[in-house]
Order: sequence, then C-alpha cells, then structure tokens
Amino acid sequence: MPGTRAEYGDGTRCVHAGLPDAVPGEPFLPGPVLAATYHLDPVEGPRAAANGYGRPDNPTRRLLEEAIGSLEGGDCRVFASGMAAISGALLTVLRPGDTALLPADGYYPLRSLATGTLAELGVTVHFVPTAGPYPSFDGVRLVLLETPSNPGLDVADIAAVAQRAHAAGALVAVDNTTATPLGQRPLELGADLVVASGTKALTGHADLLLGYVATRDTVLLERLTSWRTLGGAIPGAFDSWLAHRSLATMDLRLARQSANAAAVAAALAQRPDLSGLRWPGLPGDPSYAVAARQMRRIPGIVSFDLGSAERVGRFLGASRLIAAATSFGGVHTSADRREQWGDDTPPGFVRLSCGVEDTADLVADLRAALDASR
Repeated sequence: MPGTRAEYGDGTRCVHAGLPDAVPGEPFLPGPVLAATYHLDPVEGPRAAANGYGRPDNPTRRLLEEAIGSLEGGDCRVFASGMAAISGALLTVLRPGDTALLPADGYYPLRSLATGTLAELGVTVHFVPTAGPYPSFDGVRLVLLETPSNPGLDVADIAAVAQRAHAAGALVAVDNTTATPLGQRPLELGADLVVASGTKALTGHADLLLGYVATRDTVLLERLTSWRTLGGAIPGAFDSWLAHRSLATMDLRLARQSANAAAVAAALAQRPDLSGLRWPGLPGDPSYAVAARQMRRIPGIVSFDLGSAERVGRFLGASRLIAAATSFGGVHTSADRREQWGDDTPPGFVRLSCGVEDTADLVADLRAALDASR
C-alpha cells in the first residue's frame, strides 16, 4: 500500500500501514465489518467474492494483517491472543517425534504449553537460555527465540542462531513481542517465522488481546491459515479495528517509552538499595553489545530486584504514577512482581514497563516511591 515502503521512516510507515487507497468521501481507515454472514453468489457461492463466512473471512482483519505484515516485512495472520498465535505456529510446524528448542527464560505459559501439550503429542522439548550457550541443532525441527526475553531482558543474536539452525535443517521462529517490528525485524535477520503478542506495545492501549504470526514462506503461511481457520482462534472485527487504529501512534509511543526507560535505568543505576538492574540499552548491561548491533530501538521495559516481596508492595503502594498491573507496553507506566505469576525469578524481582508520561515526572515519582519503600 502507499506509504508503507521500506524507505519511509517508522512514523510514516505506522501511520499509513494497511490503509486502503484513497477514495473521495471514504474514511482513511474503514470502520469494523461486524459480520458472520455475507451474501453469496447464488451460483458460484464463496468463489465469487473475498468474503464467504466470518471465521476465515473478514475485511477488517485483512487490513490489519496487511498493516502488521508491512511492518514485519512478511505476510501476516492475526490471532485472538499472543498465546493463540504461538500455539498455532508450534502446532503447525511440529509433529510427533520432532525436537524443539524453546527459551528457558521466556514467557512462562509457553513452558507450560511445551511440558504439557507438546510433550503429550510426542514432541521432545529442550529449554535453552536466551543468551546461550546453544547446543547442537542437529536433529532439531524448530528453534524458538524470545528476544529480548521476558522478563529477564536477555538478547539472542538472531542472525547467528538462524545461520547455525538453517545449516542443520532447522526452522527458526522469533517472539518479537518485547521488541516490536520497530525494534527489530527478525525475518530480515534470517528467521522463518515471527510470532508476537499484539496485546502489548504493538497496540499499546491495554484495551484488547491480539496475536500474530508473520512469515515469508508461502507454504508455512498456507498451513498457518488453514490451522487458524480450523482452530477458530480469530480476533473479533472490532478488536482488529482497534489494533489497526493504534498502530498509527506506535512510533510515537515507543519513542517516549524508550526515552523513559533510558532515564529510569540511569536513575536506578545510581541506587545501592536494589540489585539486578537490566535494560539492554544501558552500557554495561550483559545484552548491550548484541542489542546495539541488532536492534533498531530498545524497548521501554526495565527489570530490577528490590530484595523482597514486601518491599515491592511498599514501592508500588507509594508510587503515584506506577500502576500495579501485569502486561507491558501500554501508555501507562506499570510494574509487577513476576514470581507471583510463575516466572522463575526472586521474590523481589520487578518488571517495570515505562509508559508515555513526562520523563521528569516519572523519574521523580520512581525515586520517591523507592525512598518510601525502604
């Protein structure tokens, strides 16, 4: 579509992604098509038009897929949630007897899916830390990276892993939730699949659930589409429309979130009353070198350890701007204690997601809340 070519800047591409051609009297972004049933040609049936039935067919959803696909640099299929997307990708690619390498430090429900559903289907799963070291890829069907990892914020070298995996005959999928397609484009770095939760920074307003898979492989795309149609894990038309509307401001939102994270990380680095500070954009961070080389921008997420669950509670209770909430990437700054959700983290480990508040206000509130929590 006009305005989505790669030579345009991020802001331009986000604003114009997936929009139809201009027609006098029509809106920039058409409203959601709320339909399960469409008129069919009496003779040709569904072959005569793009829309035959609401589960496989919806024009609002197709526009969103075109938009996300243009940002990721591939073809896209959207799903009802991030977990629906990653489940679809795994169950499309993996068969009984296959071996998969999954992140040991990634999103915790994925590990539950692997040790439960995948194991029951006869898939052998090995868990590998995002930062490595990686074992031999011989005999492996799929390598899944989550980079930066959630919540630890380690970064994997996508191009290096993809080169090794492809040499061994394995496919590579990258969970791009934390980075977003403005932070990195895994397909250009050699990945075969991109999976992500659009619930987070991609849409950024904490008002919908969404997932997607993107690829340049037409065979994989056809299989993903068939799996989604049969599994029925589709987002509703209104959620698809909300997501597409939200993409227009992604560049602006991410720029402020990243700037806030840089200021927050710098402020936290000066404090002796916490430990384990991580932000890949901070010089000296274990992931800094790979992130600086691979990523186009660093996400607005910072992690650190306050030493105890009780202090985390005091910190969140004292803050006026940092909401106690899970998820990340929204316009409101939020934080949560990850152990309570099942992550393998210390009791005082905090994942803080920077919103779009004024930087000075956020840093001042953070400092005051930490002081009050001691």
